[in-house]
Amino acid sequence: MKTLYLECKMGAAGDMLTAALLELLPDSKAFIDKMNSLGLDGVEISAEKVSVMGICGTRMHVAVNGQEEVSEDVPGHHHEHHHHEHEEHHREHHHHEHDHEHHSTSLHDIEHIISHMPVSEKVKNDANAVYRIIAQAEAEVHGTAAGHIHFHEVGTLDAVADVVGACLLMEMLSPDKVVVSPVHVGSGHVRCAHGILPVPAPATANILRGVPTYGGEAEGELCTPTGAALLKYFADDFGSMPVIRTEAVGIGMGHKEFERLNCVRAFMGTENDKTDRICELVCNLDDMTGEDIGFAVETLLGAGAADVFTTPIYMKKNRPAVMLTVLCTEQQRETVLPLIFKHTSTLGVRERSCERYLLERTESIVSTGYGDIRVKKSFGYGVERVKPEYDDVSRIAADNGLSIGEIKRLTKNNR
Repeated sequence: MKTLYLECKMGAAGDMLTAALLELLPDSKAFIDKMNSLGLDGVEISAEKVSVMGICGTRMHVAVNGQEEVSEDVPGHHHEHHHHEHEEHHREHHHHEHDHEHHSTSLHDIEHIISHMPVSEKVKNDANAVYRIIAQAEAEVHGTAAGHIHFHEVGTLDAVADVVGACLLMEMLSPDKVVVSPVHVGSGHVRCAHGILPVPAPATANILRGVPTYGGEAEGELCTPTGAALLKYFADDFGSMPVIRTEAVGIGMGHKEFERLNCVRAFMGTENDKTDRICELVCNLDDMTGEDIGFAVETLLGAGAADVFTTPIYMKKNRPAVMLTVLCTEQQRETVLPLIFKHTSTLGVRERSCERYLLERTESIVSTGYGDIRVKKSFGYGVERVKPEYDDVSRIAADNGLSIGEIKRLTKNNR
């Protein structure tokens, strides 16, 4: 299984993630050329090889009309102006003096920009989803709806480049699984238009709900809203580095220097596909009614068996019978085995211990106009499957007079 591990010991910003992922590509030119053909007016993206503390990595640059923009990393509400870990302090004052001159861009405007880019529908959907995560987090902070959130025009184009660039790189790298380390958010306070706010900034804190985080080891705002949203959207799991055979390492440098190396590291490698052991408990039944067998099956499933099924068989003298098979973990065997004897007429149960090959499974929520639908993703062994939860699909279809196919298509379009 191709696994991507993102190490965020100094937090994460959109440009840092993009730079780290870019280093995993054998040839960065194709990506840079693609980014510069997106149709962002006057925008030029470049990647610079730099050495910080003797360590080589990549730093991303975005120039608008020949001048490099100060990365705002998607500031939120039009009354607020975030300053993030890779901004220069002398530039902060300049922007505060001119905040009243800035125009704002709505979430709808951002989606319009992305919709006209020459990228795949997957990249467009991913980029829009990341922006919706940010807008929803900002909306909760300001007590409004996500559609009413506006982004400062200053920094909009380079922020869009960060988001779309990261989404494009994820498509180009196509990992089967993404694992992210606990995220270092920094400490202290951040200066905003309203005054001084604690780190992590409120919107970032909202995005990082449910994500393992820590702070206090470095002064400053290390994790930005865009960085947090990208991690939240693409991560299949958060935790320590899995056991992988690393094939490539990418280092994405931040624009600000700390006592510690300010970077995101990306590790791409191969992780052993998942296996475990399962018990197969089997018995033959030739003197039970269908109702009694059905009750036994339901009881065993209710007790936590992984699966229970019956197979029609012929026994001696060609007597028709049923073979009952119960799959359970070794830990569940002591609970399941007595129930087989209690609820069937068998005098003996055969046991086999089997090695089982498993696809990794994750579950996410897709929001539609008719309600939320759980979507299950399975991946590993070179395959990937996505399937909406039948109970949710059938319920919404029945409630709204729609077909199963219509709801499935709606789920796919909003994924």
